[in-house]
Amino acid sequence: MDVSTRVDRLREEMRRQEIGLALILGHENMFYYSNYKAIIYSRQIIITVDEKRVSAIVPGLEEDHAKAHATVDQVLVYYEHPEKVAQGGSYQYFLDGMLAELPKGARVGVELGAIPMGMALYIQNQGFTLCDIGTFIQHERYIKSAEEIAMMEKAGDLVSKAMAASLEQVRPGVTEMDMDQFGNALIMEETPRLYPGATLDIFVMSPGGLARTNMPHVFSNTRKYQENEIVLHSRQVGLDGYRAEIERTFFLGKPSDKQREVFRVMTEAQQTMLDGIRPGMTAGEADALGRRVIQKAGLGEYSNHRCGHGIGLGLHEEPYLRFDNDLVLEEGMSFSIEPGIYIPELGGFRHSDTVILTKGGSRKITQCKRELEELIF
Repeated sequence: MDVSTRVDRLREEMRRQEIGLALILGHENMFYYSNYKAIIYSRQIIITVDEKRVSAIVPGLEEDHAKAHATVDQVLVYYEHPEKVAQGGSYQYFLDGMLAELPKGARVGVELGAIPMGMALYIQNQGFTLCDIGTFIQHERYIKSAEEIAMMEKAGDLVSKAMAASLEQVRPGVTEMDMDQFGNALIMEETPRLYPGATLDIFVMSPGGLARTNMPHVFSNTRKYQENEIVLHSRQVGLDGYRAEIERTFFLGKPSDKQREVFRVMTEAQQTMLDGIRPGMTAGEADALGRRVIQKAGLGEYSNHRCGHGIGLGLHEEPYLRFDNDLVLEEGMSFSIEPGIYIPELGGFRHSDTVILTKGGSRKITQCKRELEELIF
């Protein structure tokens, strides 16, 4: 991705807020401004931006990775082995140097939701003022560029194929983890063929049965699927950082009449949102498209989460489609549309598809069977 325009816009915001130095610490935001997808455990990594340069402060074990992939002006490396520790043994070695270039009392931009408390106090105790840039970055990420959308479309194609592969092989007696692996195997085969050298992220869960499908987020385990039960299969694929999501509820054997009715309400709610979401409405109004269908059926109390969320670099990201969000939606925003219904004696029901908002509505970038009779195995 060309990150130079993003950096230019960040610098404009820094000038507006009179910020002398910006520290980017959230891993998705680091990638957004540098193309550097860091693996972060216990060692601090920072992307810094000032008026003259963009820098990556990294530990020694990330040196080659950062120099090969980070779109920055300089890579500053701190070491934790005696042969090179004199060149800097902590990220603070380089941070101190940058702070020393600022006048006392200068403003330092940080993501308030990402900066460690210790680092925040360390900077403040030296007389600098912290200012939030996280909200600005969040808003920048709302609207996807043509290049970002193209990558999400590729992820959408992969995740749709993986969903189809899993559904083709499901049967009583396979485990939830088997279900995950059916689609994962296709992704692992297709990605190097279609996108050699690409990075890949996979998130998947496949709970089965009344109790486990009622948990909207639960990891797959070794439980075997039984005859005549409900399954909720959820997938995300990230290709070079950009994600798409698809989810399907299906049945092994004949669903009960009550399950058929709840499934009908769920799919009607999702289709109403897919048909109706568009730029100019608020996020709360988009949520209401699906929620009203569920409430009209008398099932509102069983729909216990928002009806959709932003998706892109993050599995879940702003904007969130929830009842009290007054944000006005814009062309180029991307969402997972996923109204859900969870009834203890019947199971959990949720379909999800990824859409890009267009000038007159939305375009779905995930495709798979969705009607009840297609999803009885």
